[in-house]
Amino acid sequence: MRKAWRAAETGGSNLCNMAAEAAGLLRRVLVPILLPEKCYDQIFVQWDLLHIPCLKILLSKGLGLGIVAGSLLVKLPQVFKILGAKSAEGLSLQSVMLELVALTGTMVYSITNSFPFSSWGEALFLMLQTITICFLILHYRGQTVKGITLLACYALVLLMLLSPLTPPAVVTLLQASNMPAVVVGKLLQAATNYRNGHTGQLSAITVFLLFGGSLARIFTSIQETGDPLMAGTFVVSSLCNGLIAAQLLFYWNAEAPHKQKKEQ
Repeated sequence: MRKAWRAAETGGSNLCNMAAEAAGLLRRVLVPILLPEKCYDQIFVQWDLLHIPCLKILLSKGLGLGIVAGSLLVKLPQVFKILGAKSAEGLSLQSVMLELVALTGTMVYSITNSFPFSSWGEALFLMLQTITICFLILHYRGQTVKGITLLACYALVLLMLLSPLTPPAVVTLLQASNMPAVVVGKLLQAATNYRNGHTGQLSAITVFLLFGGSLARIFTSIQETGDPLMAGTFVVSSLCNGLIAAQLLFYWNAEAPHKQKKEQ
């Protein structure tokens, strides 16, 4: 009986240790990446599963990290579509470059203001993919040297903006210019689509992912930064991305004129 009792005690002790280790691991994973410590205790120690402020933080952080992770792949379909077709037909270079300006402004402004990475990290990855698309557009127009020059100049400008020599007022002005840059850029792409009567090599996957991501960013920017300039930028971005998404649906079965001639 004593042996059985000791075995039961040992087993119970092992279960307690395993539970404690699991709880410790969960705490290390969630704090501070997804939750502040007080919210972790509120939800997982006191089991207050309906604590609205902490649930908002959890949702915002989770959405933010999901957007950042998804941004690694958002524009790759567009890149692969251009490479596969060996053409950037239907893409407006001016629109893509204005989008690059907006992404750069968001990234530099967020770094300068020490916003959490989960609230702006996708701007970094989207920026890298957008500058690649700029180069490919120039390359397939037979302007490869201009494309290389653009990459070099952009790298220098980015280093200058991120240096301590750049006044904060300049960074704020750059972020404030995001709204007109986004609006003009998307309207240029919309005008190109309308003029062509088709969307060319524009990737539907990329467009719809950008639309969904900008909608989610409205909530996360309000929750994590409280910055009206950031939130306003994403509201405008959502409206503009929605316009391009609507055009994609409208022109879904439309083909470029040269493709129609080939079929005839």
